[in-house]
Amino acid sequence: MIFLDTSAIYALADAADPNYECAKRLLEQALEAGEDLLVHSYVLVESAALIQSRLGLDQALSFLQESESFFIHWVTPTEHRKGVDLLRKRRRRRLSLVDCVSFVIMRRLGVKRALAFDPDFEREGFRLYRGTTES
Repeated sequence: MIFLDTSAIYALADAADPNYECAKRLLEQALEAGEDLLVHSYVLVESAALIQSRLGLDQALSFLQESESFFIHWVTPTEHRKGVDLLRKRRRRRLSLVDCVSFVIMRRLGVKRALAFDPDFEREGFRLYRGTTES
């Protein structure tokens, strides 16, 4: 299972994004390898809002339709509190609550890789998915 972060979701939605080609290649490789893709409810909201704001409602609705093929984890109140606690502990301005909740959920579910363009995943001890070339 690979966690799918907003940074990768947005790159896939916007062909003008500098990470578009890389995100597309990595997603294709993950799907060809039979990997399940994990998102949580906060990532769905964050991604849909970002896509709608930058690319329009139709693109956001298309993303939400496509997201039904992902494994969607609905954030619990306990995971939310743990995410807030982690955000408070890390005290980094550019680290978001959504990221902290992602780390909490990934640890709880034993997910070690993320398809992301956000270095905070590596800072937290996760591996960024690099496709079929990773060892």
